[in-house]
Amino acid sequence: MSSKKRKENLEKLARAINTLQTIVDNVNVPRNIRKIVKESITMLQDEKLSPAVRAANVISMLDEISQDPNMPSFTRVTLWSAVSTLEGIKE
Repeated sequence: MSSKKRKENLEKLARAINTLQTIVDNVNVPRNIRKIVKESITMLQDEKLSPAVRAANVISMLDEISQDPNMPSFTRVTLWSAVSTLEGIKE
């Protein structure tokens, strides 16, 4: 992978982490959702895996919790924004 592409992927990871952090910091979001989002941030920061693998794993996690009927709509939109950023990460 070119260093330019790697840099772009790392920037997208950082952007997604910042977006997800707003959910974790919001006390109006149910605790179970904040917990899973916090775990997904930890997974995105795991440098043992490639950025694309990290992104794919987290997209799967976030897709699952986005179905939660207790999730506030603003949180769902924020999650989708993070997923959209992560989907732009390629190997």
